[in-house]
Amino acid sequence: MTTINVNTFEVNKSSLANSRYITTEMTTSLAENEVILQVDKFALTANNISYGVTGESLGYWNFFPATQGWGRIPAMGYSEVIASACENIRVGERVWGFVPMASHVKIIAGNVTDTTFSDISDNRLGLSPVYAAFERVAKNPFYKKDNEDFDLLVRGLFTTSWLIEDFMFDQDYFGAKQYLITSASSKTSIALAFAIKARGGKSAIAITSNSNRKFVQGLGCYDQVVSYDEVAKLDNNISSILVDMAGSQSTLVAIHTHFAEQLRYSCRVGATHHDDLVTNELSHKSALPGVEPIFFFAPTQLKKRINEWGTAKTMSKIFLSLHDYIEFCRTIMSVKHSTGEQAIQTIYQEVLSGKADASVGQVISLNTLTT
Repeated sequence: MTTINVNTFEVNKSSLANSRYITTEMTTSLAENEVILQVDKFALTANNISYGVTGESLGYWNFFPATQGWGRIPAMGYSEVIASACENIRVGERVWGFVPMASHVKIIAGNVTDTTFSDISDNRLGLSPVYAAFERVAKNPFYKKDNEDFDLLVRGLFTTSWLIEDFMFDQDYFGAKQYLITSASSKTSIALAFAIKARGGKSAIAITSNSNRKFVQGLGCYDQVVSYDEVAKLDNNISSILVDMAGSQSTLVAIHTHFAEQLRYSCRVGATHHDDLVTNELSHKSALPGVEPIFFFAPTQLKKRINEWGTAKTMSKIFLSLHDYIEFCRTIMSVKHSTGEQAIQTIYQEVLSGKADASVGQVISLNTLTT
């Protein structure tokens, strides 16, 4: 039996700026169907901050439970199976999926197929199965080793953005002529703008901070770029869809007030502006002019398309679009690899505060040696 030192990054669930780095021990003695994954690397983006902000309301804290008061934010990661008590999962296999920001994680494997398996631990009950699935890399025909870092940084959020655009197309854009996208420098927003431009037919207006304005203008995927304090200067006679990645109370109020009945759909996705979060009261139609803000839940649209198109066709469409997006990302983003406690503490605080360089993708490893 081997003992593993497990490094884990946790945040205070009620105060996200308060974080800690802990080391615990895990043995390789396994019960039936238990599997230990060594997390090779994971991405840390503004998307992870949204998981933390909505940890209670959308169940993200339940993915990888921690001790009372602390939470483990899920991240997209590549991992290697280093111990397995599941006869259909071999040691040495490489997988892709949600992991904690840690060096290792123990799961209970189930729903095993040639291409995927899932974590069926009790804490996963009631959560969308999409988030519990691990992709078996060797069986993914779209996998490219050279794409791994960008895959971590953008695949999950690109899938969400692709599904948002697909949902709006599916609904004939609710009769709107343009998109308004907040937190426009975030990777999820950029992915959405890319998907909108790829389909064509609708314009996308970027709403961003003054500090990120130049970066956003240089992307080439938005039709117009304005700062948050310029919302009232936009033409409010144009029917619009709001896709709110920021989750900012003041921004949501400003846009709803300015566009009023010309706002045909208000889609809430992220919460990058955690210091000015939308209150529950503003989630109701009576509290804001125009339509009621509605949270977008990507698995619902994904399930709809799988039912209509089948899994193979749906995933093929998404992966082919993703590859185009990764090639685009290579032109606008560099990747920085970091390891260890000091690195993740620093990077996390930068991303949380909105001070991270939008043109740099952060890929982190907390690996430790076995003894």
